Amino acid sequence: MHPDLFQIGPIHIKAYGLALAISFFVGVWLAAARAKKQNLNSQVVIDLSFIVLVAALAGSRLFYVVYHTEEFAGHWLDAINPFQSSGEVGIAGLSMMGGVILAIVAIMMYFIIRRTYPWPVVDIMAPSFLLGLGITRIGCFFNGCCFGLPTYTGLGIIFPGDSMAGWVFPRIPLWPTQLLESAAGFVMFGTALLLEKKKSFHGYTFWIVIMMYSVWRFAIDFMRYYEDSMVLFSIGNVGISRNQFLSLSLFGIALVWFVVFKRRYGETTR
Repeated sequence: MHPDLFQIGPIHIKAYGLALAISFFVGVWLAAARAKKQNLNSQVVIDLSFIVLVAALAGSRLFYVVYHTEEFAGHWLDAINPFQSSGEVGIAGLSMMGGVILAIVAIMMYFIIRRTYPWPVVDIMAPSFLLGLGITRIGCFFNGCCFGLPTYTGLGIIFPGDSMAGWVFPRIPLWPTQLLESAAGFVMFGTALLLEKKKSFHGYTFWIVIMMYSVWRFAIDFMRYYEDSMVLFSIGNVGISRNQFLSLSLFGIALVWFVVFKRRYGETTR
């Protein structure tokens, strides 16, 4: 694993942080290019992208802190202060589902406040999320986080002992869930662009992307390792994580709105 790619003076360039930055700028570039192609204001896309970035980071951190309060007991400023009480610099610990949910809320609030029609713009931006997922999870792999459960299928990877994965499961092959999610992100990105050719109403691509991601996230979480605090309930010997519950909820909401939009606005964009 290579959580620190290189160092410039006292500054450590983290693999995850670099992957996150690349995914953001590539995603913004793609969304802006798609906006221009469809004669939409690309500046709105760029402005909204920065709002989404802030909301996603805040939501990811908030959900992580809420689910891991024991880590911050007695030093709550560590939740938001990059200069940690341990002496380390940086904020470690993010929950992607929290970022997804707060980003969606921020997008809707942006258009409500501006009193403008959101769906053509969010359709433009939605595939960038899946492309970003593919890029960002590569950073997770190099960082040794978001790792899987033990597996003896021959597909497992043994992580170094100085990584989080290696510390939790020393010398045990684990599902490479980061790489699986990365591959899924790229596949879903291509699938979204293909399905978009059959778009029959505004909001089509956005809800398709949300449904695809929710289904995938629910499925891959059966392979991922979670602390006991992240398990919401169990069915027999199978634990259902909080993120899986959120994924199911997000899928249900997206499916309902997709059906509503299709019945109300179907064929209006052809």
